[in-house]
Amino acid sequence: MVSLLTLPVLPKTDIPNATDRILQPRPDLLQSVVSILGVRFPHLTREEIMALINIPTDHLRHTRFAQDWIEEGRQEGEALGEAKLALRQLNLVCGPLSEASTARIKALPLEQLEALTEALLDFSSPADLTRWLAEHNG
Repeated sequence: MVSLLTLPVLPKTDIPNATDRILQPRPDLLQSVVSILGVRFPHLTREEIMALINIPTDHLRHTRFAQDWIEEGRQEGEALGEAKLALRQLNLVCGPLSEASTARIKALPLEQLEALTEALLDFSSPADLTRWLAEHNG
């Protein structure tokens, strides 16, 4: 769709009409339109972009793109929480951790963080943590 490719260069005042012409026949292109405009206007929030093209912001939440983005954020939040829990418990069991060990633990994927929080129940020294990290490529 050629009109989609004009969005990066159109005058801002022409964008609402252009996006309407794009989205009327192809509402599935909303994600692409918002992405293009997000790159073009990096100072605008998603809500401001949606207002510019006369689309209610709640409409975007129901797209596959938004659902994937929300899920990704949820998983990152879970991993962050799991890392904080593991670090608190490890500081109790192993004493203060080095910055390097802390960074390695924060970089672990969620599945390994969960495994670490279970394994640390059997730790009795910092050597146990070192061994576990070596075995799990952490």
